[in-house]
Amino acid sequence: MKKNYWLFKSEPDVYPIEQLAKDGSTFWDGIRNYQARNTLRDDVQVGDEVLYYHSRIAPMAAVGTARVVRAGSPDPTQFDKKSKYYDEKASEEEPRWYGVDIELGEIFARPVTLAEMREMKALADMVLLQKGSRLSIQPVRKKEWTAILKAGRK
Repeated sequence: MKKNYWLFKSEPDVYPIEQLAKDGSTFWDGIRNYQARNTLRDDVQVGDEVLYYHSRIAPMAAVGTARVVRAGSPDPTQFDKKSKYYDEKASEEEPRWYGVDIELGEIFARPVTLAEMREMKALADMVLLQKGSRLSIQPVRKKEWTAILKAGRK
């Protein structure tokens, strides 16, 4: 099976990569956008690689990598009335929201900032850099993955 590459955005005050390093692995929950949900449910597979991207911080940056260790499964927070991600329209029989399990790959030697990415020719067509691109789960091409890893390991 072909390995795919993804970018997952996380706000560092919610779940920074350092927390993933402490935890070892986590269920990627709380996605409440249908397009991102469909990607997690249908496209992201075990063995796929993930760029871990800190958003809503200055500067925003790719800070490391993760690996998918369990494919899409129902997000349990949608059923938990105490969770901020609770969805009263979701049921165990017909879940609305999905997530995947990831484990830490590596933390980069240095963050690769959004501004730096905009200057990299290899990333000219990257989804993240396109106007209006706001999804928290995005595809990444192999050449983009390689360029960001090289920059982050310097």
